[in-house]
Amino acid sequence: MLNLASRNFKMYFRDRAGVFFSFLAVIIIVGLYVLILGDQIKSGVADIEGASLMMDIWVMAGIIGVASFTTALGACGIIVEDRVKKNFKDFMSAPLYRWQIVGGYVISACLVALMMCAFIFVIVTVVLSLNGMPMLSFLSILKISGVIILAALSSGAVTLFITSFLRTNGAYGAVSTVLGTLIGFFTGMYFPIGMLSDNIQVLVKLFPTTHACVLLRKIMMEDQMAATFLNAPAEIVSDFEKQMGVVIMFGDYAGTAWLHVGVLVATVFVFSALAILNLSRKAKVC
Repeated sequence: MLNLASRNFKMYFRDRAGVFFSFLAVIIIVGLYVLILGDQIKSGVADIEGASLMMDIWVMAGIIGVASFTTALGACGIIVEDRVKKNFKDFMSAPLYRWQIVGGYVISACLVALMMCAFIFVIVTVVLSLNGMPMLSFLSILKISGVIILAALSSGAVTLFITSFLRTNGAYGAVSTVLGTLIGFFTGMYFPIGMLSDNIQVLVKLFPTTHACVLLRKIMMEDQMAATFLNAPAEIVSDFEKQMGVVIMFGDYAGTAWLHVGVLVATVFVFSALAILNLSRKAKVC
């Protein structure tokens, strides 16, 4: 299983075009934020000192979460390529358990997502610190590291389940394009969650990566929000958190950090199991 994961990991980084397109959604979000969305989002808090930096942290935290999904999806493209080349059928006929084969793909996708998210986190932290973001505490860094690990694991499981239905490179390319475009909506990056309709908000709350983004925003924005809203009434702070997806409401219940962690953990086990079942079922027709 580990040998298969190592092989998949190396194959991902050999495909430079694939690595680039894994980051395409991130590049689009950054471009839209710099050119269009940034001014619109900041307009509501333009008169508040420190609000501009706070919103920069908001978008950068979301980008780390988005990257976990897009890079994992890029890594899972290897399973489609293996199907096209009949490699997957050879793996299934080897003296290995199905879960070991699927585990190899899951591990490689998670490792890719983890490495890429860690890289982006370092870059983001340096850029934001140069712009005046308060230095993150050691405890905050530990929390962020834990969230990134959960985000990578859940994204790897979900994307493997999605790609388990795909049998051609064309189908994979189409799905990647659609998901790469919609990921900004699903995570409340193109438009803050509070600006979306109730029906769309339901979809956003069901998307596992959204919960990773919420956790990252909570941790990375904590100190800057405390400074920005130092003398602001609690109602204003609460409304801002709900509007921007720092807190997600389920009816009258505000989602807690443990709820978001629970969703991510459950996602790992549920979608990994579904991927194993689906790939085992289709093994004879690969």
